Amino acid sequence: MAFLTYAFALSAGARAQSWTTLNSGGDTNLRAISATKITTGHIAIWASGTHDVILRSLDDGATWTHLSIPGQPDLDFRGIVAFDDKTAYLMSSGNGDKSKIHKTIDGGIHWELQYTDVNNSFFLDSIACSSPTNCFALGDPINGRFLLLLTTDGHRWNPLPPQNLPPALPREGAFAASNSNLLVISDSELFIVTGAFAARVLHTTNGGKDWDVSAVPIAADNASSGIFSIARSNVGSLAAVGGDYENPTVASRIAAFSEDQAKTWRSPAQQPTGYRSAVVSQDGPMLLAVGPSGSDISVDAGLHWKSFSPLPLNALFALDPQHVYAAGPRGTIAQFQAVEHK
Repeated sequence: MAFLTYAFALSAGARAQSWTTLNSGGDTNLRAISATKITTGHIAIWASGTHDVILRSLDDGATWTHLSIPGQPDLDFRGIVAFDDKTAYLMSSGNGDKSKIHKTIDGGIHWELQYTDVNNSFFLDSIACSSPTNCFALGDPINGRFLLLLTTDGHRWNPLPPQNLPPALPREGAFAASNSNLLVISDSELFIVTGAFAARVLHTTNGGKDWDVSAVPIAADNASSGIFSIARSNVGSLAAVGGDYENPTVASRIAAFSEDQAKTWRSPAQQPTGYRSAVVSQDGPMLLAVGPSGSDISVDAGLHWKSFSPLPLNALFALDPQHVYAAGPRGTIAQFQAVEHK
């Protein structure tokens, strides 16, 4: 286990931003992370990724346990949502029955398979919850409509009526890169971001009965580009990030922000420094974005971005301003730190 710190001051006299690595090593690309406070007073951190890897720490990241699902070889776990040290939803991605939703209520000793499909067009991209029993899962379009699954009892999942969702554009899809292209605000309000020859935000305030759709000025010129992640800042604005994962160092049309609940979107005055797969609200108007070429920070709700670390990362989770975590290649799990720079 490595404890490395990458710190870069944003400006003279400012706070230094850094990632402290809590875990690294192993043949896995971690794509999802979740954290929750538990009764011991510690933070439980869950992460998941390629090659069946599920990691859990019950002591703020000091030690890690490898969990597994018996009889499920080589699944790609791209989504995880934890509620305590024992309860978590886990989503795998892939065509047909490679996409599955599992749930544990005993800390990973047993996993209940809650949903899958043999249809080769079935491909899950993300999972998000408003409570332990109310969750949504997003899938790529089937017959021209995005798939949106819902559970209201924490066990049974059903697709929302596809005719209620906006038609997908030709070749439009969603990216299963960081479990953050689906933002659930409440049982009835959620945002979906799209990619692959499109960059749109779909927004509903009535549980998917009606949708508003907006175009976003983020690169969407080919199958590898579009929006990858969306977050709501603590000051109420929205931020979206993405770009082209096949050209991760191109720093053009990477981010956008909205101050009117996704009705309209603006490009930042200063873009992030490359393709970014995840964005999260850190504190007040502060946002963090990560990708394979490093991390960027915005202190003004997405109007300006500045690089602060080269550490490759894929996914983000903010429990509170003091507990923001990231996951990435080679089993990397890191915690964000902000220290006064003197």
